Amino acid sequence: MRTHQLIIGILLCCYTSFGQTSYSGNIDKYPIDLIIDINSDGNATGIYVYSNFDDPIQLDGKLAKGRLTLYEKNSLKKTAATFTFNGYQGEHKTAEGTWKNLKTGKELKISLTKNFTIEGEEGDWKDREILQPVSLKNEYFKLLLSKSKEDAVPRVSGIKIIEKKTDRLIQRLDLDCEFRDLNTVSLADYNFDGFTDFSVFESGYAGANTSSMYFLYDPAAKLFFNSGFTGVSLSFDAKTKTITEHNQCCAGRQQTTSIYKLVKNKMVLIKQHCYLWDKKKKDFTERKMKDCE
Repeated sequence: MRTHQLIIGILLCCYTSFGQTSYSGNIDKYPIDLIIDINSDGNATGIYVYSNFDDPIQLDGKLAKGRLTLYEKNSLKKTAATFTFNGYQGEHKTAEGTWKNLKTGKELKISLTKNFTIEGEEGDWKDREILQPVSLKNEYFKLLLSKSKEDAVPRVSGIKIIEKKTDRLIQRLDLDCEFRDLNTVSLADYNFDGFTDFSVFESGYAGANTSSMYFLYDPAAKLFFNSGFTGVSLSFDAKTKTITEHNQCCAGRQQTTSIYKLVKNKMVLIKQHCYLWDKKKKDFTERKMKDCE
């Protein structure tokens, strides 16, 4: 019993040190918002913005022996600056560190106050805002997370589309999706009309199957709307202007692909393929669709 209690205590102790933590504060005199995600191996990712500009900047790094180091890349994917926090503890209400420009050697003080931690907090809470790493030319995204007492983990309850620099709310969309990690929103032209759309990770299923919700841009209204696209593991081909659904089942022994064209933003099925694993050939062979039903 004591061993069991000790293990639980260690797990709880570690649990409070990891997960997603939101901060607000300053680099020198410049206000910033920062969210850090640290996994159990100490690998870290993050996103931050200068509040006066709201262009998300991605970070990656490591927490080792109490020292958290995050690396900021430039447009050429080379490390341009570092965030360093000595004695970092995720459960502390504040964090002090140093930002360093690697080209000039200039160092600035970082002073942060914790807003909240996503993991490990019990009870009900609603619409905590998580900055997303992708953004549009004039807008950025904040994911909304909510949790009830019955939930073991939070769920995505909505998304905000916000104007850069002014922080004016342009649009809010209500959702009910799984929360995977900080990289939940993706950008692409999903209906091939020349305008950038966005998607939100919805759910993971058995094997490699996943689903997302796709929101299309309406240039007349200057707002986004739910496309209603359905299917698992969709891919979008701008050259052929088709959407392909990739579906795996039966422990990976069966695969189907369904190809769609868009008619007035509606998916219309034009072709399907069925593939079954052949033990003798040790490869997939195409079969009739009825063999995959």
